[in-house]
Amino acid sequence: MPLDTIATWHKVAESRDIAGLDKLLAENAVFHSPVVHTPQVGKKITKLYLAGAFHVLFNETFRYVREVVGEREAVLEFAVTIDDIEVNGVDMIRWNDEGQIEDFKVMLRPLKAINLVHQKMGAMLESMKRG
Repeated sequence: MPLDTIATWHKVAESRDIAGLDKLLAENAVFHSPVVHTPQVGKKITKLYLAGAFHVLFNETFRYVREVVGEREAVLEFAVTIDDIEVNGVDMIRWNDEGQIEDFKVMLRPLKAINLVHQKMGAMLESMKRG
């Protein structure tokens, strides 16, 4: 039976359950970062970026404000405040027949927010790679 992808994503994201990403991500998952030019290909790197996002974006102010869900894809709009900067973004998610995420794209606005997230994600990913 396929995963309920969006419900599972919400559970994993709310609990910041990095291990839960193992079941949710397809082996061929691709992550599109708002600040990295090239797509990040593979489950391992996608998991690393999403784990970094859990630490940087998912604070007590994070909330999804709108969702458009189709048969195998969804767009989830979110808002969060980081260092007194209002960040508005969109997660664009596509999954396979088993419900595993194959494509995850994050888009952010405004420019001040992109720069802040770029700085914080860079530092977080560097520390995760070392640790």
